[in-house]
Amino acid sequence: MLERLRVNRFMVLGRAGMDLYADPPGTQTEEALRFTSALGGSAANIAAGVVRLGGRASLLTAVSDDAVGRFVRRELASYGIDTSHVACLGGQSRTSLAVVETRLENCQSVIYRNGAADFALTPEQTALQDSIDAFMADRYPPEMVRRFDRDAETPTHLLKGFGALGLLGAPFPERYGGSESDWVTVTVIQERLGYHASIAAALYSITVDFGGMSILTYGTDEQRERLLPALVAGELGFCLALTEPEAGTDAAAMRTAASKVDGGWRIRGRKTWISCADTADWLVVPCRTRKGSEGSDGISILLVPRTAPGIAMTKLPKVGNHALTSWDIAFDDVFTADANLMGPQDGGFRCLMSTLAYSRAGQAANAIGQAQAALDMSARHIKERQQFGGPLSRFQVLRHRIVDMQMRIDQARLMLYRLAWKIGRGERCRIESAQAKILASECLQYVSHHGMQMLASAGYAVESDMNRYWRDGRLLTFGEGANEMLRDLIAREMDL
Repeated sequence: MLERLRVNRFMVLGRAGMDLYADPPGTQTEEALRFTSALGGSAANIAAGVVRLGGRASLLTAVSDDAVGRFVRRELASYGIDTSHVACLGGQSRTSLAVVETRLENCQSVIYRNGAADFALTPEQTALQDSIDAFMADRYPPEMVRRFDRDAETPTHLLKGFGALGLLGAPFPERYGGSESDWVTVTVIQERLGYHASIAAALYSITVDFGGMSILTYGTDEQRERLLPALVAGELGFCLALTEPEAGTDAAAMRTAASKVDGGWRIRGRKTWISCADTADWLVVPCRTRKGSEGSDGISILLVPRTAPGIAMTKLPKVGNHALTSWDIAFDDVFTADANLMGPQDGGFRCLMSTLAYSRAGQAANAIGQAQAALDMSARHIKERQQFGGPLSRFQVLRHRIVDMQMRIDQARLMLYRLAWKIGRGERCRIESAQAKILASECLQYVSHHGMQMLASAGYAVESDMNRYWRDGRLLTFGEGANEMLRDLIAREMDL
C-alpha cells in the first residue's frame, strides 16, 4: 500500500505504522524522529539515511532490482524533482527503502518502502467501508436497487453522492480535489459498492477508470484542469465508446474513423453496447485517425460531448444489468475540437490498453463484491430455511458448498489486491489484470449458480436479489475482453 503523509517539509510514501530501515544502519537523524511520530513506529526501529552528493539529488535503495529505482524516479518526476542525478545503490537491509534528499526549492524528501505483504485494511479504509454502507442504505437501499433494475433506469444521483463522500477523488491529486489514495483504497471502494449494488460499482468504475484515469494518465494538462475537478465532485459523467459491430474483443479491428478538419476532427462510424452513454457528459471514443491503417496502428482517442450534433443513440434490451443501460451509437460527421485529443495522435491504442487495466481491476472488484453478497444470502438461507425437521445447514453437502464458494471468493480477492498493489507501484500488470478479471468473473458465476440452486424457487422469484446476481454476472466473463482471449493473452505473456 502507498500512503502519502505530509511530515513538515517531507513527502513520505509508505505504510503507516511499519518500521523503516536504512542502509547503512545507525544513520539516525533528527528527521527520523519526526518520521517516528508520523508513522507510528518505534524510535529504536526507525532510521533514515540521507545521502548528499555535492548538493545533488541522490537515491539510496536496499533493492538490487532497478525496477524499484525506476518507480521512485517516476514518483520524483511527478513532483517536479529533477532525477537526472539520481543514483541507484544496492543494499543488504531486510526491507526495501529509498530515501531521497534534494536541495530544490521546496526541499522535499521521499521515502518508498516495499515491505512484507500486509493483508489488513487500514483504519481509514475500514471507516470508508462503513461510510459506504451508511450511504448506500440511505441513498440506494435494496428496494431502490430492485426498482431501478426493474425499470431499466440508471441511478445517476449516486455520482454526486460519491463526490460528496470523497469516493471519486480517491486516486486523483489534491490539486484536482482528490485525496491521492493508493489503488488498494480504490479497490476497497469498488468492492464495497459492488456488495451493495453492481450498478453502483459500475458507475464508479466507468467514471473513475474510463474517464478520470484516462485523463490523468494520458490527457493533457488543460484537460486535467478542465475536467478532473468536476469529475471528482460528481458533476461529470463519462463512458467508453469502444465496442463496434465487428470489433468486440478484437478492439484493434475498429472501423470508426475521424478526419482532420480545421480546429478539430469529424467522426463517422458506429459503436455498440456502450454502457451509460445516455447519461454521460463525455464519450471517450477510440477511432482511426490515419487513413488506411490496420490493427493497433493509426488509432487515436477523442473526447466527444454527448450532445454534439450528429450523435444518434438507440437503447439495447438485454438479459441482465438493466440499470446499466446499453446503447448503439451512430456518429454522423460528429465534430470535436483539437483540445479533445487524448494521448498521441495515431498512437492511442497503447493508451487504451492502460485504461482497460484499470477498468478490469474495477470489474473484478465489482464481481467479488457481488459474489460476497450472494454467498452471504446463501449462508443465511440455509441456516434459516427449515426442511426435514431442521435447518438446511444440517446437510454437509450444503455446508461444504458454502465453503467452496467462500474459498473461490477469497482466491479471486487475493489476486485482485495483488493487482491493486502492482497498479499502485506503477508496474506493468497485463497478466495480473487478466487473471483478476477471469478469476473474479468466474467466481461470481460459480457462487450465483450455486446460490440459485440453494435458494431454489426463492431465488427464481423475480423479486429475489439472487437471480439478479445470476443474470448480471453473466456479462462479466465476456465484457471488456472475453475470458478465453484473456487466457490467450496470459499465455503469450508466458511465452507459450
